[in-house]
Amino acid sequence: MRLLMGGAMLIAPAMLTAQVSLATVVDLAQRNSSDVKIAQANVAKSQAVLAESKDVLIPSLSFSTGIPAFPEEGFTGSPPSIWSATIQSLVFSIPQKYYIDASRAGLHASLSSLKNAREQAALEASTAYIELDTVDRELDAARQQDTLAARLVEIEQQRAEAGVDPLSELLQAKLTAANLRLARLHLETREGTLSKQLAVLTGLPTGSISPDRVSIPEIPQVHGADKPRVVAGTESARFVALSKQRLAKGDEATNYFPQMSFYAQYNRNTTLLNNVNFYFAHPLPANNFSSGFAVQVPLFDLGHRAKGHESAAEALRATVEAEQAERQNDVQVAELTGALRELEAQAEIAGLKQQISADQLKTVQTELENGNGGGAAIGSPGQLSPKAAQLAQIDERQKYADAQEAELGLTKTRLELLRSLGHMEDWLNELHTK
Repeated sequence: MRLLMGGAMLIAPAMLTAQVSLATVVDLAQRNSSDVKIAQANVAKSQAVLAESKDVLIPSLSFSTGIPAFPEEGFTGSPPSIWSATIQSLVFSIPQKYYIDASRAGLHASLSSLKNAREQAALEASTAYIELDTVDRELDAARQQDTLAARLVEIEQQRAEAGVDPLSELLQAKLTAANLRLARLHLETREGTLSKQLAVLTGLPTGSISPDRVSIPEIPQVHGADKPRVVAGTESARFVALSKQRLAKGDEATNYFPQMSFYAQYNRNTTLLNNVNFYFAHPLPANNFSSGFAVQVPLFDLGHRAKGHESAAEALRATVEAEQAERQNDVQVAELTGALRELEAQAEIAGLKQQISADQLKTVQTELENGNGGGAAIGSPGQLSPKAAQLAQIDERQKYADAQEAELGLTKTRLELLRSLGHMEDWLNELHTK
């Protein structure tokens, strides 16, 4: 039993963290997103509103019954019915056609809003996932720098005690080690924040997601000059404006066009507990049926007219908001395009610096192993010390981390530009097929 418990304690930490693909993280984030759930509820509501606007043309059947609590005395004004059934429906209404169109446009707006919420959840999850993968690689480099810095302090301690280097060199080495330790702590804090963010987005336990770099597809090279597609956010705003416009048109038409409705009613009358036959020349019939068409003609209704003005104002506001959303998206595309060009240049510079640093490190290591080739002649360069090797390795690891950070900024900007240009769905499809 003790052996089993010990083995379980050893493998438990390994089970807490597992590699999860980006596609899985995005899918979980979309399922767990509050904005997506709210958008789905709005879609269901819009579907019900559209069905309600159409169902007024379908005859509705209602049944009612009533039994007197006490015997009736005198003429009550209406025939006493023990039960009745009524059928009614709208037959002709021009405003109702506009209301149906408004409901249909509202449904399209809700569907576009749902798509926009899903893309936003995917963008947040993808950005956090890719950043966590980058921070993990930077942390590996930072831990290597910690080891190298500790060795550098040890070398300087020995050189200071031997009187080769002054005390300031030792203090400088300790300062370098402290700065590297602070940078590592910053990366660890950033890693914890990203892990918590992914846990909130996906609903998985904190720290249980280990990024799988292979599952991250290459982000397409998009630019602001590319022809933009339909963006879900602006499309939703346009459909909202269209819905408000059709609703305003319907409210306006209510003041000018008549509408016709059909009705049919059956009453089962009773003479129990009443003396209704005393007031009629003939006995009250038990079965009664009536039907007809009711035509309502608008003549003078200030309430409906004011309602039409209110709807027209709301339609104008929604139209302006849709235009504003399109302009904001165009501005965002321009800003992201400019930032993308700068980040591409920065990533190129960081990559070149990393290559130069790696080449310099190889040169230092070669000179340490084989000598610098200058011999002992006067004026020849001195032999490199182990201190130079530590500094070269620390610098190479720093340049590597800088290159990773520059690539991360470029990746995040490309993802945002993808979404602003309406290409996010294509990348998500590629993500799920990878």
